[in-house]
Amino acid sequence: MAFTLGERLQLGIHGLLPPCFVSQDVQLLRVLKNYDMKKDDLDRYVFLMGLQDRNEKLFYRVIMSNVERFMPIIYTPTVGLACQLYGHIFRRPRGLFITIHDRGHIAAILKNWPEINVRVVCVTDGERILGLGDLGCHGMGIPVGKLALYTACGGVPPQQCLPVTLDVGTDNEVRKLVQLILEQTKYGMDCLIQFEDFANINAFRMLNKYRNKFCTFNDDIQGTAAVAVAGLLAALRITKTKMCDHTIVFQGAGEAAMGIAELVTMAMEKEGLPKEEGLKKIWMVDSKGLIVKGRDQLTHEKERFAHEHQQMKKLEDVVRELKPTVIIGVAAVSRAFTEQIIRDMASFNERPIIFALSNPTSKAECTAEQCYTLTEGRAIFASGSPFDPVTLETIPTFSLVWDWASLHVDYRISQRRFSLQQQR
Repeated sequence: MAFTLGERLQLGIHGLLPPCFVSQDVQLLRVLKNYDMKKDDLDRYVFLMGLQDRNEKLFYRVIMSNVERFMPIIYTPTVGLACQLYGHIFRRPRGLFITIHDRGHIAAILKNWPEINVRVVCVTDGERILGLGDLGCHGMGIPVGKLALYTACGGVPPQQCLPVTLDVGTDNEVRKLVQLILEQTKYGMDCLIQFEDFANINAFRMLNKYRNKFCTFNDDIQGTAAVAVAGLLAALRITKTKMCDHTIVFQGAGEAAMGIAELVTMAMEKEGLPKEEGLKKIWMVDSKGLIVKGRDQLTHEKERFAHEHQQMKKLEDVVRELKPTVIIGVAAVSRAFTEQIIRDMASFNERPIIFALSNPTSKAECTAEQCYTLTEGRAIFASGSPFDPVTLETIPTFSLVWDWASLHVDYRISQRRFSLQQQR
């Protein structure tokens, strides 16, 4: 409907459209009107994905008109539900689906992609989609949504983005398939290859193997770390402390925890603390309890953060024993930060730093309201998914406002109301 009369005559479509011309501004208003009529976030997701299929320019105009509003729909937390129901809401394929049976034909499959100048490839094997487990090819919603953010927030032209989902059937085949794709890619060595939601063991191996051979990036290890440490640095301005003054306990010991911990130790090194001393200030709790030296079946990555201490099973006991100044949740264990843990953090910290970073929202370790209420507004809180604004009566509160797309962190103090606006 935005085509002018001259364009319609040139394209041979005059008479095939209603005899009026509608600008993109008016189209935007119509989309927003229809969007507001949808009954829930999944319907809104399906509506926006349909718009992306039929009118990509208008889709990005809508997203960029209010990124804060639409990001939680096209990505976390709604994309998690969309991936779980992917087979029910599937309309048109987006991206490349490559299986282990396509070995020997990888180059031909890559040639089937219509765009030549691809600059960013986001690839997942669907094994660790958010906190939802292995979703197979249903995980395609993740690279599609992630690359939409590359365009809306980073300005990368959508035709230069390629989502890829690998179906390897068994874990032990994944690295072989990735190697075949990287070796036969036609996009050049300066094309960014982003690994997304791979299982821990494969993620670390592939990043270490290819990081100096290709332009690779792991969002779960490196991206989350960059934003989380940015949040910690902002928190230091509130507490008027240095990074090396803090003791950090992680709920979780996967890719995100390892990535954040590694970057934290680098920040401590920059402050003058030797790396080995920095490692001693970081503790991790996985599904089997506190990671300590001598515990069975520790991976190489976990060994680096294992310290001399008695074994402890419960996070509550770990927090009470170690008295950390910072707790960070990245294990996708819903409500892992119990009332007792939050109260304990507030009892031995004037300004406890509590980051509930797991997403989608249903997997968050605690809510913003729980954190601020139980600490009487003293906590410095951030989360990986958005929460509604919280009002605390006559209690000074602190709000950490995250813009995950641009890695910008701002902070503000208020007397009564704070607004939490964070997207990953």
